[in-house]
Amino acid sequence: MSPTPVALLTPADLERRRGLRQMKGVALGALVFMAVLFVVAYLFQERYPWLQWVRAAAEGGMVGALADWFAVTALFRRPLGLPIPHTAIIPRRKDEIGRTLGEFVETNFLSGPVVRARLEGTPLAARFGGWLRQRANAERVATEGASVATAVLGALSDDDVSELIGDLAREHLIAPDWGPSLGGWLEKVTESGAHHGAVDLAAENIVNWLNDNPQAFDGVVSRRLPSWVPSMVVRLIDDTLYREAVSFVSAVRADQDHPARHAIDAYLARLADNLQHDPATIGRLEDAKVSVFDSPRVRGLASEAWETAKTGLLSALADPQSGLRVRAADALVDIGERLETDAALQARVDGWVIDAAVFVVERYRHDIASIITDTVQRWDPAETTEKIELMVGRDLQYIRLNGTIVGALAGAAIFTLAHVVLGGAVA
Repeated sequence: MSPTPVALLTPADLERRRGLRQMKGVALGALVFMAVLFVVAYLFQERYPWLQWVRAAAEGGMVGALADWFAVTALFRRPLGLPIPHTAIIPRRKDEIGRTLGEFVETNFLSGPVVRARLEGTPLAARFGGWLRQRANAERVATEGASVATAVLGALSDDDVSELIGDLAREHLIAPDWGPSLGGWLEKVTESGAHHGAVDLAAENIVNWLNDNPQAFDGVVSRRLPSWVPSMVVRLIDDTLYREAVSFVSAVRADQDHPARHAIDAYLARLADNLQHDPATIGRLEDAKVSVFDSPRVRGLASEAWETAKTGLLSALADPQSGLRVRAADALVDIGERLETDAALQARVDGWVIDAAVFVVERYRHDIASIITDTVQRWDPAETTEKIELMVGRDLQYIRLNGTIVGALAGAAIFTLAHVVLGGAVA
């Protein structure tokens, strides 16, 4: 089993590898010490009988050290490369270990009550608000949001968006009949007299235009008169027509009870009624509407509007000093301040987050836990073994060390008990 290349190990893994090697050396040193002690005691026990206890302790220490070495090694690989049954447990049962670990996490951690109990004790909204109210953090969120929005705008097809705008306009603007709605709105306007201001404005603008453009009446009537009419009469007719027009419009402007105003009111009332109930009027309006919206120029306006809006948005999103980015950061700071100080808002937001987390966990707990199972299954057995050994191997070496010590004590105790019970004598 070849070790994982150093380039693929993290600094923490390298530190664990050094600790593991150190503890392996300590455990091996204890075994070697017991072996040396056994040889010395065995050679000199005839001369020094008390060395029999040392030999028994050394024997027990070696047995304990070798047994625990075998047990620890069997978890990760075959001892001495021998095909002994029930060894190399981790590489052979890697997938089963992954499934068991995934089931353990799913059962004990990914459950609604556990997640809810953990989150209910955490002031989520207040902490997030305290972080978000910092201007630098708000600008960072605004920057990330701008990056996401830019990516979304870049991914959108201009043709698809233009077609979508056209479909929406056709569905919500062109398809519905305008006549009844427009007629009802016009009826309310005329009944409330709200149109009088528009009539006043129109009369005022007409008077101003007439005062500024008297030459517009030159020849309006006189050019249609016979050529033998004297020029003075022609001029008199044109001037009279101009003065009458100015006088008429001025009278309409000044007199709120002028017959022309009543005529306008009657016309608007009649038009409102026709738009609601006269099929011919409704049909003419619908035909005009369709002809306007189906014209190539109007269809092109949708594309132009989208392109203009997209260009403006991209420019604003890319500029940190743009009004859009600045206002977004200001809004985020304000949201953070409210989240940090408004207890009622905190309770609502915390409730939303907890409910969402519990929903996700309960609905997708198996899918989340399967990440562990699938990840372990994709691991190479050798790499999996080394990852696990780096995590727990150093502690397992203490088992070898403890086995050496316990074995030595057990060996000495058994030797002593045998002599006491069986009446053996020390030579």
